[in-house]
Amino acid sequence: MNLTEKLLEREEIFQGKILHVVNDTVSLPNGKTATREVVLHNGAVCVLPLTKNKEVIVERQFRYANGRVMLEIPAGKLEKGEDPLECAKRELEEETGLVAETWTDLGRYIGSPAILRENITMYLAEGLNEGKTNFDDDEFLEVTKIPLETLVQMVMNNEIEDGKTQLCILKVAALLSQRGK
Repeated sequence: MNLTEKLLEREEIFQGKILHVVNDTVSLPNGKTATREVVLHNGAVCVLPLTKNKEVIVERQFRYANGRVMLEIPAGKLEKGEDPLECAKRELEEETGLVAETWTDLGRYIGSPAILRENITMYLAEGLNEGKTNFDDDEFLEVTKIPLETLVQMVMNNEIEDGKTQLCILKVAALLSQRGK
């Protein structure tokens, strides 16, 4: 069965600095039409920086949309046409002051595929060395280290709400288990 929907018409709803909202009319597999409200986005990256002692560099940052400080791994949005790995390297150094020798691609995460076209490319960064932070003008965060094992337990206890952070923590724990570390 062909499940593909085809774009027939697009109405521009909002164009902001980060988000672009459209209302699309689509043709359904059965020949009928429907509307789809979609948030277009250039994409993003996230990085799980892991020390040789299996500690993860995490950030606490106030997230206005949710009205509270959240624990997350370093992340940032892609500029149009930017290579995800280059963005990940930039974001890691800007937010934590670290550079990594080894990068492992952990795949992509789509947080809300029904309405949001944001793909987040996830990375594991190892072999960490000191670099130099360079926060955005509107970026205020606290950087700390937490053992990976503790973070896994925090995910399982619903103490970490951010989806990309949860997924990366669990993927890296599984990856290290497969590696026998």
